Amino acid sequence: MERRPGLEPAVAEIRRAVRVALAGVDGPVVIGLSGGADSLALTAAVAFEAPKIGVSAIAVVVDHGLQPGSDIVAARAVAAAGDLGIPARAVAVEVGTEGGLEAAAREARRAALRDAARAAGARTILLAHTLDDQAETVMIGLARGSGATSLAGMAPIRADDGLVWLRPLLAVRRETTRAACLAEGLPAWHDPHNLDRRFLRVRVREEVLPRLEVELGPGVAEALARTAEQLREDADAFAEMIDEVIEDIVEPAEAGIAVSVAALVANPAALRHRIIRHVVASEFGQSLTRAQTLEVARLATDWHGQGPIDLPRCRASRRGAVIAFTAAG
Repeated sequence: MERRPGLEPAVAEIRRAVRVALAGVDGPVVIGLSGGADSLALTAAVAFEAPKIGVSAIAVVVDHGLQPGSDIVAARAVAAAGDLGIPARAVAVEVGTEGGLEAAAREARRAALRDAARAAGARTILLAHTLDDQAETVMIGLARGSGATSLAGMAPIRADDGLVWLRPLLAVRRETTRAACLAEGLPAWHDPHNLDRRFLRVRVREEVLPRLEVELGPGVAEALARTAEQLREDADAFAEMIDEVIEDIVEPAEAGIAVSVAALVANPAALRHRIIRHVVASEFGQSLTRAQTLEVARLATDWHGQGPIDLPRCRASRRGAVIAFTAAG
């Protein structure tokens, strides 16, 4: 274990996690910085580790404008990054309402970070999600009855639209980032929204997980994070299977795409359902619920002449030996 004289264990742990994450990075990186303990500890570790391997970094502070004085908070985060030797800038965004406040803010934030990365010529964006964030995500997925893909939580590495999103701190506890900020004298901001019980994630964080720790014993967050990791391995394996078979079982259809009934029937239910969801997501950019997926699957496995099934932005219908997915009129 790396331990320099006088180096706090929390600081060493975060630097080690960042060092591992940066090992395969080519070119500059963008850090998503809120000014909170997690992202500030991440920024400090990047400031220490990145120069050693010749990687340049900038921090982007997204001002959602959801609280009075948010511009002041953003300016303080920019200054904190500057004190660490990381150039930073604040970006004001407009948060919509689609999907709820949390989802809309997340989408606005991700769009701002994507734009900033492209403007800086960076292919890599670093996010400060911790093990606790992962545990909360899995718990919310369980409460909603989500499938394995959702329960797999956040990936430490994810490629999307020409960019790579890295989460170096997914194995680090939130208390460690707070301890690191305290040890390094970093002025971490405490977001009032993190205590607002109107938000489901806050209720899970402040009420559900602590109660589970009391009733089941310590280690619940770590167990949930391990569950996410295992399910992510399964999801990756299924994705590879789909990539191997998808070209052989689909064909063009008028205003859409068609899938072989025989191929769907021949595959196990888990793979059959994933193929259906994959086709709709790839062709029409929509996610199906489990109920919708099962209804489509019945066109192959329990066909008795039922009519077309209306889905988001498309329709599924049995046409002889195929199920056709066509754009909604």
